[in-house]
Amino acid sequence: MPLISNLRRVMRRAYHRTVDLSHPARSPLGSAVVNCVVYQDGERQPGDCPAEEAIRRVRKAGQGFVWIGLHEPEEAELTDLAELFGLHPLSVEDALRPHPRPKIDSYDGTLFAVFKTVGYVEHEQLTTSSEVVDTGEVVVFAGADFVITVRRGRHGSLGPLREGLEASPEQLAKGPAAVLHAIADLVIEGYADVADAVQDDIDGVETAVFAQAAGRTADAGSIYQLKRELMEFKRAVAPLDRPLQKIVSQPMPLIGPDIQAYFRDIAGRLARITEQLASYDALLDSILQAHLAQVTVAQNEDMRKITAWASIVAVPTMVCGVYGMNFDHMPETHWKYGYAMVLVLIAVSCFVIHRGFRRNGWL
Repeated sequence: MPLISNLRRVMRRAYHRTVDLSHPARSPLGSAVVNCVVYQDGERQPGDCPAEEAIRRVRKAGQGFVWIGLHEPEEAELTDLAELFGLHPLSVEDALRPHPRPKIDSYDGTLFAVFKTVGYVEHEQLTTSSEVVDTGEVVVFAGADFVITVRRGRHGSLGPLREGLEASPEQLAKGPAAVLHAIADLVIEGYADVADAVQDDIDGVETAVFAQAAGRTADAGSIYQLKRELMEFKRAVAPLDRPLQKIVSQPMPLIGPDIQAYFRDIAGRLARITEQLASYDALLDSILQAHLAQVTVAQNEDMRKITAWASIVAVPTMVCGVYGMNFDHMPETHWKYGYAMVLVLIAVSCFVIHRGFRRNGWL
């Protein structure tokens, strides 16, 4: 789909132009309102205005929609918007609390969607306490003439997304369903980027496990930590498959057949990412088993060395113990060369035993 590919490229360029979107500036429209914009025929109308004025303009013109972006709103702010746009109380209640899983529901012709966003946490070295994956949330209310987005977390800013859509007015002219698709597409694009970054960490752990000859060693704790972070990543990605299949296979309000085709492309990409994460999990299991096997082999080698040296030390211990009993009639006790003979016997015996252990690979 060339239109979607061009849209993704524009969104990436807009993202790189953005300096810091993790803490957006507060708008005078409200403490949590990032922006409130009216779109008609895919074109952004000039000026920001309060939500009441924006929806009044849209409904008076009989076309277009208003897009309100919120960042971690308070309950009172979201409740006011719910009264203005007629949002269902259950959807508003869901939007006010974090969700463990993505979901898409329909309430009286309004779509309510929850997407889990994922960000990669940069770190110099993987340790037992390293944070690899950070999750957030984007909640979307989509009606016939409005879109309300609620973002939580340090990442997943929708500023680049809005710029990318505004650069493709033919896509934005399809209404709130196009915005919902673009948000889902951006979230899954983030999954792919984080999956690639996590693969680098897995490659580093694998190299450390199998490169001990170069003096590098792996820590089982860091492998477990990476598995825990991968599990958190999977909990954000895998449950999204069912809501997307619901959009693709069932009639949904606001989502026409043309937009369903775009969601079908997203569902396929999500399936590939899910399979990729499953392969990561299996690979980490193999790496962990290999590391534990190496630890066991190293311990066995240490025990063999300890046993070999103990056997060597046992020879002089035994001889000295015998001649330390102080009986009167001990053999060679009063012989002039008896002491030297015993030392030579001990040395030769220890040398023979040591050579035997070296030949068998114990030392």
